[in-house]
Amino acid sequence: MSNMNSKNQIRVGIIGGAGYTGGELIRLLIDHPNAAIQFVHSHSQAGKFISSIHADLAGETELQFTNELSFNTIDVLFLCVAHGDAKKLFAQHEIPSNIKIIDLSNDHRATEANPYPSNNGTTFIYGLPEANKEAILSAKYVANPGCFATAIQLGLLPLAKVGLLRDIYTTGITGSTGAGVGMSETSHFSWRANNIQAYKTLTHQHVAEVCFTLNRIKSTENKSDTNLNFIPWRGDFTRGIFVSSQLNCDWSLTELENMYESFYENHPFTTLINGSLFLKQVVNTNKCMIQLEKVGQQLVVHSAIDNLLKGASGQAVQNMNLMFGIDETTGLQLKANYF
Repeated sequence: MSNMNSKNQIRVGIIGGAGYTGGELIRLLIDHPNAAIQFVHSHSQAGKFISSIHADLAGETELQFTNELSFNTIDVLFLCVAHGDAKKLFAQHEIPSNIKIIDLSNDHRATEANPYPSNNGTTFIYGLPEANKEAILSAKYVANPGCFATAIQLGLLPLAKVGLLRDIYTTGITGSTGAGVGMSETSHFSWRANNIQAYKTLTHQHVAEVCFTLNRIKSTENKSDTNLNFIPWRGDFTRGIFVSSQLNCDWSLTELENMYESFYENHPFTTLINGSLFLKQVVNTNKCMIQLEKVGQQLVVHSAIDNLLKGASGQAVQNMNLMFGIDETTGLQLKANYF
């Protein structure tokens, strides 16, 4: 059972708790040693027990969904809402200034078109800890990165830092949970099973935030813009993202591996591996694993994450930990399930 009233706990509110990311957030926070869920909001499920929607939580919590927003009872608010609804929430409600906010939608993610998104007069910090940890530590509002954006950026950040990015050709495949809990033609089992499809070719919404971050992390002498050509794919599995990025590079594989290991030395969830990368290494964890391959002058960077954890709710909890000054791995010691 969750411990609702222990002293010195971070009091949490969740808006949009009935979907996949909301469910994952609840699962993480009911066992988090420094957090206590005060309310889980859902218009569609108000009054129902959370375990009636997230059935695996039977016996884990007696919380019910609510239609009330009790801002005076919380320290941090997670927005697990549809894209566009976070901005509507700010327009419709006066959120007290003492509440920290972590937005899992794309409403406040930084792009070249909107480099400093804000609301209530407060700027949203882009919540990719491997790029912005120092800023997140003192942030009041954080915009959680997109799932594809997280996987792509973590594969490319070290290269961007030393100015090795120019034209990048990236493909990535995601599970059906990436489409959200609402049904559509391409999320039905009969469509997904034994099937694959490219979608949003070269136009995916995460490209803008990826390029913004990669361009900002470059050293002063390496400021030429990154050109990312991204083709996403729908896969016939439920969760996880596997990304492969190809680019021209004259560094040796040994030099690149040393550089990656140094870059991620103080980032506990991102790891360079020596063997072949596969999706089951990261599913059900908050990890990103990276593999480098090189043939001639062509470098291929593979990166894999769980789209619902490191790509969404796990990273949101990681950001909460940083914002409240506790170890970023707290509540996130999750192990992969190979079978």
